[in-house]
Amino acid sequence: MRALFQRDRGTVPVWTHVSTYVHKDNLSGETMSRESLDERETARTEAFSDGIFAFAITLLVLNLKDPLSEPLLASSSLLDGLLKQWPALFALVTSFITILIMWVNHHNMFTHIKRINTNLMFINGLLLFFVVLTPFTTLLVANHVSFNQTADSRTAAAVYSGSFLTLALVWNSIWWYSSRADLLIRSDQEEHVRSVTRRYYVGPLSYAIAFILSFFSALACIIVIMIAAGYFTVNVTADSRENRELFTGGKEL
Repeated sequence: MRALFQRDRGTVPVWTHVSTYVHKDNLSGETMSRESLDERETARTEAFSDGIFAFAITLLVLNLKDPLSEPLLASSSLLDGLLKQWPALFALVTSFITILIMWVNHHNMFTHIKRINTNLMFINGLLLFFVVLTPFTTLLVANHVSFNQTADSRTAAAVYSGSFLTLALVWNSIWWYSSRADLLIRSDQEEHVRSVTRRYYVGPLSYAIAFILSFFSALACIIVIMIAAGYFTVNVTADSRENRELFTGGKEL
């Protein structure tokens, strides 16, 4: 198949095969193939996402401060002050692990995505919003959830699990849209795509159960979410291994 391109001065026939279509970058003046342009746009989106993940992790330390700087703890020992600051420390560790797991899974997901369009960029941006929200919802849990079941503890658990449920739905939307809009790489086998889809269903299901439990028991809600985090930790390792086998034909690099 051949195409006729228009130039600034009249109509000049430039016969070329469509598969070798080239694009001239207005900034660098370099000529790139359609495939190279798609790869660059995908890399830019993933780099932006990596920056947001890094920013979300940076936000975690903002809740930490010298406990003796508080007027009520000024007369206490540093050890007592640190022990009383345990909710912030718990939120830091839990959020860091959670965001780290999400970042690795996000990276693995984007190894399958070949092209980016505007719709996918907006969906990915919505996902990043809930990633940045994670430190706040985790701090609510750390400050209000305890062995004593109170209305505040159930509210904090509901907000925490609800944010994860929404995040999981958006996450699945990215994968669903990418597969339906033909944005995945050509080498992805249909069975592998279905396998990833089934694994991603675990998130919404687990967080929906946790959200329902939050109205009855905040601790039970948190336990379900921790189990889901453990599953995704194991899953990300398996997914990385499958990606390596898929792209290298089972050969070790």
